[in-house]
Amino acid sequence: MRRRRPAVSLRWKIALTVTAVCCAVAAVLGVLVHNAVARQTVGQVRKQTHADLDVALDLFEYGTSREGINSVLDPPELPDELRALARKGRRGSMVGSYRGQPVMWAAAPAGSQIMAVWSPYGNTRWTLDKFDTAILGSAVLAAAAVALAGLFLARRISRRLTTTAAVARRISAGDLDARVGEAAGQRPGGAPAAGDEVTAVAAALDSMAATLQSRLEAEQRFTADVAHELRTPLTGILASAALLPEGRPKEMINDRLRALHRLTEDLLEISRLDTGTEHADLAAYELGPLVVRSVRATGLDTEVRILADTVVETDRRRLDRILANLVLNAHRHGRPPVVVTVVAPPGGTPTIEVRDHGPGYPDALLRHGPQRFRTDAPGRGKGHGLGLTIAVGQAAVLGIGLHFGNGPDGGASAILTFPQHPPTDTKAGP
Repeated sequence: MRRRRPAVSLRWKIALTVTAVCCAVAAVLGVLVHNAVARQTVGQVRKQTHADLDVALDLFEYGTSREGINSVLDPPELPDELRALARKGRRGSMVGSYRGQPVMWAAAPAGSQIMAVWSPYGNTRWTLDKFDTAILGSAVLAAAAVALAGLFLARRISRRLTTTAAVARRISAGDLDARVGEAAGQRPGGAPAAGDEVTAVAAALDSMAATLQSRLEAEQRFTADVAHELRTPLTGILASAALLPEGRPKEMINDRLRALHRLTEDLLEISRLDTGTEHADLAAYELGPLVVRSVRATGLDTEVRILADTVVETDRRRLDRILANLVLNAHRHGRPPVVVTVVAPPGGTPTIEVRDHGPGYPDALLRHGPQRFRTDAPGRGKGHGLGLTIAVGQAAVLGIGLHFGNGPDGGASAILTFPQHPPTDTKAGP
């Protein structure tokens, strides 16, 4: 199995790219400048050495003293390449050494011998070395300055993208009022500070969030209005149905009216949860007795196992609603036995698991969570899909984690995870 490479942030990618380009440009320019300066400097020394060689050859031809000119006949320190060139009757020059010092040699045939002239080359080499050091130092300073500038610019871009991603996560979590412009310090609805691609992405996200918010609010208002409008005539119909003569028709009508009444109440509850105005009335309760009471209140054949008990802070009414919906969903869409298990390990996280032994939750629910008016799991029956939606909403109000999954041996599993709060005043569950 290949090990995944650690991710590199966009900020460092941009900074490293800018630094690499700067180093490459500095290296190319450094080589070009070095070659040009070296060619000019060495050329001057070579030109002077060739001039001295011409003078030495003239003096040798006329038998005049060569005092004052650094000339030597057949010196043993003469480089072999230059010696072979002079043997061929040609002249040339080459850097070598003489008496342990670097020199520039120039040689040419002088009769049966080789006339060699040398010029000191130590200062020239020292000058070139200092020049190379200056070029390298300048390139390092330039690369560092460009890297810092690139890192600063990349940090600004990365920070803006990070802000946009954080706002997107807030919107996904349900905070539809979050906007990138406000997070960046801009006035709501104000013009963006810069017209680059990051600003375009942020503006598109804000526009999408505003459109999504308006549509969801319209849906919430529609749901609440429909539920409210249905509530009044439904109450009258229920009262009128009670006046019907006893018999099978009355039972059928009352049964359907009660189902419609429950649907209306569920829609009203969902509309209240959608507005985000619900608040929990927290108190400390013993978890085991509280779960036993909630499950008994459903009137369904459900086994309760309390493996370990503890005290939690919760809203009893809302927890009753959550457990009732989960147990009812397990009986309606799963198969018995339905088991509710309470686990509260010492120092650990208290959990409640509602488990049935039916076909399990559908993949769409496991990926996206419960969706209202959608229960399309093969073998799990039909319904409105509101029970699990309400359970998720009430769990969010209580700050309880609600995870849906399927057991390894089949069956649906809903697990409630409680936050750990230090309880103060404990109340009995039932």
